[in-house]
Amino acid sequence: MRSPALARARSGDSVVALGSNPEKGRRLLEEGARSGAAGGIEFVRVDLASVGGTRSAIARIVATHEAVDSLVLFANRHSPRRVLTEDGLERTFALYYLSRFLLGEGLGPLLRRGARLVIVNVAGVGARAGRIHWDDLRLDHRYGTVRAQLQAGRANDLLGVSHAARPGETVPYVLYHPGFTRSGDLGPLPAPARLLIRALARVAARPVEESVAPVHGFVDDPPKAPLTAIDRGRSLPLDLPTLAPGDAERLAEVTRELLRTIPSGGGRHER
Repeated sequence: MRSPALARARSGDSVVALGSNPEKGRRLLEEGARSGAAGGIEFVRVDLASVGGTRSAIARIVATHEAVDSLVLFANRHSPRRVLTEDGLERTFALYYLSRFLLGEGLGPLLRRGARLVIVNVAGVGARAGRIHWDDLRLDHRYGTVRAQLQAGRANDLLGVSHAARPGETVPYVLYHPGFTRSGDLGPLPAPARLLIRALARVAARPVEESVAPVHGFVDDPPKAPLTAIDRGRSLPLDLPTLAPGDAERLAEVTRELLRTIPSGGGRHER
């Protein structure tokens, strides 16, 4: 979030950054001020794994902004153990997938009033590993960090498909996989895993600025197609098994039914 937020603000955009860590939010605002983007970034503190919190953040944005040009979705965090949210959802699924579903739906009206319409979903399109566990979305059985990440990643693939398939939809959707990048909070992972990832990152990972450069391209010059899938600079065909329209329609209905069981309101956001 930090690198693209600062770059967009320095280019003159007004940025609303959502995050759960107030210290990181404070540093983001301070760095923005030092780089000449004072006032260009607004930080909204919110736990995007909370349905109520995400809805509350959306309501705040809708109340204070007339339009949104672009929505860029990054939120994700690895969890070495299975954690249920306050809504009874598996946390990776709630944070990595469900918050993105909610933000796209909730901010859709503002996006359709914007000047450069686009949603960019930064996830793992192109990967074929993993699947949606239709009968066990909470991963009550055989939870694993990788299993949870892959399920949410495949769900984001289908989210792009279902968005683009809506009749009359005018906001183009980009699924973008940046590949292995020197970023992310490794704190939740066990020490051996952190050491291994950091060692691999030194020799194989791309710098953040290089990985997010295409995101700026999508924002500055949105694709004309309803759905675009890019895996590390390579355009993907939209008939991949992981982009199956039938699965996308099924997941959209399952998601809406799931959300109907969670009361509206609740949650919290803070400046």
